[in-house]
Amino acid sequence: MDVSTRSENFKQRKRSVMFILTASLFFAAMAGVSAPADVPDPKIPHAAYANPALWLCRPDLKDNKCKVDLTTTVIPGDGKISIEKFVAAKDPKIDCFFVYPTVSLDPGFQSDFVPGAHEEIDDIRDQFARFGAVCRQFAPMYRQATLTALRSSAGGRQAVGERLPAGVGGYNDVLDAWNYYLSHENKGRGIVLIGHSQGAAMVTRLLANEIDGKPVQRQLVSALVIGGQVLVPEGADVGGSFKAIPLCRRDGQTGCVIAYSTYRDTNPPPPDALFGRSRNGLQVACTNPANLSSGTGEPKSYFMTKGFLNDAGGPNQPDWLTPHKDITTPFVTTPGLVTTTCTHQGEFTYLSFKVNAVPSDPRTDTLAGEVIRATGPDLRWGLHILDVDHSMGSLIDVVTKQENAYLASKRKSK
Repeated sequence: MDVSTRSENFKQRKRSVMFILTASLFFAAMAGVSAPADVPDPKIPHAAYANPALWLCRPDLKDNKCKVDLTTTVIPGDGKISIEKFVAAKDPKIDCFFVYPTVSLDPGFQSDFVPGAHEEIDDIRDQFARFGAVCRQFAPMYRQATLTALRSSAGGRQAVGERLPAGVGGYNDVLDAWNYYLSHENKGRGIVLIGHSQGAAMVTRLLANEIDGKPVQRQLVSALVIGGQVLVPEGADVGGSFKAIPLCRRDGQTGCVIAYSTYRDTNPPPPDALFGRSRNGLQVACTNPANLSSGTGEPKSYFMTKGFLNDAGGPNQPDWLTPHKDITTPFVTTPGLVTTTCTHQGEFTYLSFKVNAVPSDPRTDTLAGEVIRATGPDLRWGLHILDVDHSMGSLIDVVTKQENAYLASKRKSK
């Protein structure tokens, strides 16, 4: 049986919602698709990222996974819904480079190069496609640590085969893709790096090893390192994870990092929480994209209309409106429903998420978002599965202002 057939057979197995706890490698979803004929052997040390099959999004792709339906139902406080159409930038002047979170249910310890329809492809739709409003988009495939491997350590279905040798896959794939992008695609353009969860760990490492203090840092518009562990000295905006790249603290600031992990205001991090914990005299960074300066704001959210990427939070959100209204768009946005605040509590620093329950407001007061297990909500994860959703519009607004400032500074320097 060849690699393509094995991937097809394994990726069509029944989806599951059980997750193995780990602070560095993360999760998501479901079914799969057959491998294109030109996908390389998953065991080779270095894949050639000139190959279009190794990219989910790249401007020249015929099957660009960033070109999807992002139509959104707007649900304001008075319940009078309207439809918002997504508008892509016609001639974006900066680039976005995205590293997705753990989404692979491939059978081995590391994923192959075949994107799953409800794994990598769906994650692009939910976490990255909307950035087409402001930038050219690049999202490589990489051989990430799989959910299957995480389950194996706790008695779940055992991962098949052997682990790839050290230096094969994982971060090294991301680095190879990055180097290909810089050499063949970038042409001196400004760059926004984006990663969530496992992808955040990859982006943090890429920033530290390849950008921090190096000439390419001058091209860094910003980095969105979400659901990760960016560390800074207490009360400082630089130091710790990065020597020369500061946190973003004002609109239009460029060359900086936005980083946070989310917990509900009524369920702050428990003692065994997976995110936000201080270590080695450093605290985890929190920058609120809804208000970079004060740390408190009302984010522009883009939630999935039905359920979650990998059913991690259960099969559905509560009804968005009472009385019930059918919503047929893939996304909803709810102006003013949520407030987010950077919070420091004990050894934890995190973004606190509050649903603004108003009796006269017909919208739901009970947004779902915790990881759900057979025993109930797993509060150690906080609202990790909503990290990007709850502030997607605000992140794009921030990047738009950064783009304008970056391009203005480039014009002045000529």
